[in-house]
Amino acid sequence: MKTYMAKPKEITKDWLVVDATNRVLGRLATEVATVLRGKHKPTFTPHMDTGDYVIVVNADKVRLTGKKRDDKHYYRHSGYVGGLRAIDYGTLLDEKPEFVIKEAVRRMLPKGRLGRALIKKLKIYRGSDHPHEAQRPKALGQ
Repeated sequence: MKTYMAKPKEITKDWLVVDATNRVLGRLATEVATVLRGKHKPTFTPHMDTGDYVIVVNADKVRLTGKKRDDKHYYRHSGYVGGLRAIDYGTLLDEKPEFVIKEAVRRMLPKGRLGRALIKKLKIYRGSDHPHEAQRPKALGQ
């Protein structure tokens, strides 16, 4: 029995839309990362981009469980001594909900060239409108 390896001309990419209203951030991110990677398809090949495009709408209505809104922080460093900056997730979620979802998904994807290609297929919008109607996106099954 031979292992199946997808060829570039055999790969089909669909467009899927996900509504983030009242969805827990981590659970939403794992679902989106799985679809971006293509693991939901029988033609999954680890070293190739076999996944679909994902549109996330209502990003501002995503939620966190427990006390993460106040206790969890996003860290970044300027590279200088004492340059560590921290912002709590509640503030970040209010100001940039698209960034919060994108970072959660990006950190679940492979690092390197493949991960950078996959994250470009993720489109996130704060409201319920998106400019991808021409692609005829289907709703991602829950």
